[in-house]
Amino acid sequence: METREFTPSLEQLVWTFGGAAPVMRIRPGTVLRLWTEDAFGGRLRSSSDRPSALLDDRYINPQTGPFHVEGAEPGDTLVLHLVDLTPARDWGVSTTFPFFGGLTGTDRTATLHPALPERTWIYPVDRATGTVQYAALDSDFRVDLPLAPMLGTVGVAPAAGEVRSSLAAGPFGGNLDTPQLRAGATCYLGVHTEGALFSVGDGHYRQGEGESCGTAVEGAMRVTLLVDLLKGGAPGRPRIEDDDHWISVGSARPLEDAWRISQTDMVRWLASLYGLTTMDAYQLLSQTCRAPLANVVDADYTAVTKIPKSLLPAAVAYDGTHRRMRLAAAGL
Repeated sequence: METREFTPSLEQLVWTFGGAAPVMRIRPGTVLRLWTEDAFGGRLRSSSDRPSALLDDRYINPQTGPFHVEGAEPGDTLVLHLVDLTPARDWGVSTTFPFFGGLTGTDRTATLHPALPERTWIYPVDRATGTVQYAALDSDFRVDLPLAPMLGTVGVAPAAGEVRSSLAAGPFGGNLDTPQLRAGATCYLGVHTEGALFSVGDGHYRQGEGESCGTAVEGAMRVTLLVDLLKGGAPGRPRIEDDDHWISVGSARPLEDAWRISQTDMVRWLASLYGLTTMDAYQLLSQTCRAPLANVVDADYTAVTKIPKSLLPAAVAYDGTHRRMRLAAAGL
């Protein structure tokens, strides 16, 4: 397998899906070793830092990419297998923004209440113990939490020449903010434009489901991924497979529509995997699925539907691509 490495300069970072020229052309089967910046561009480094003073809303969630995959055409399936995610700094950061987050008024849920205060929390990384440390700002309370690295954003260029902010999500993937995007997972994305033009970023050292305050433990990340391409078969929504689950991801507002998108896509996936009618697949999903929230804070909310493989007979998705990628990753 060919291995390519890329660390973007500040000028090479992008803040959209679509609308940017590719930084590299790669062939299916390539191993990419990348560096991704944190959601704040590394500008928040102290608990005294205030987002409103240091950040520009146009430049949040920088992406590494886009990458042009040779041979990728609309209707194909881009495969991204996350081999390794390693924190690239010895600290992560989380913060609260005015009128942003799940438990405050926003521009879409307007109230007369004042904004919650801006606060910034720094999380030291202890590589030896594999933890990050939460430290309360208003008391001496501290607790070590396990590192759980993930990518908040994985996406391709949208259809019809559309350009979307790296804060948005949809059929193209994007800012999904689901902890399911961790090492060992295989992500399937429908291709909408020649070359797919995929980007990744928004590393999280850990994140609770829902991302309640609007930010995870944000951190720069060293990313190793395997890229492949399946001709045809494009899923309508992002899908993820790991060793233990089939996973479908829906993004929309209101939240119940995000949930409905992930549920209906999983019905279709189950029908395909097991040769079921839509109604039989719907019934099976109703008794087996789990539905964790990914985020309820972004421009588009994201809900996940996951089916434990252990509950059902063995099945093969996408011609066994996940297993093949896992074996290839083990040899790196």
